[in-house]
Amino acid sequence: MKDVPKIRPVSDLRNNFKEISNMVHETAEPVYLTKNGAEDMVIMSHKAYEREQLRHEIDLKIREGEIWDEMHPETYSWDEVYKELMDKTKA
Repeated sequence: MKDVPKIRPVSDLRNNFKEISNMVHETAEPVYLTKNGAEDMVIMSHKAYEREQLRHEIDLKIREGEIWDEMHPETYSWDEVYKELMDKTKA
């Protein structure tokens, strides 16, 4: 179960920068900043950002595979694939 989201007023970014910086690096979770009580920004460590980008890229690749699979319904058994690979490596 994920922790409760960390929500702070945007003024804390100026007034408590070091604390927020430590928080995003130690927890690897984003901090949500509000302005006048409304959503404004999300900040996170670079490492967490890269992790999210990789997850997004993987999700896109999975979806591309699903779409390709829907458009190409032919399937092959393991034996067919193995035989094909063996035949190609003998050539």
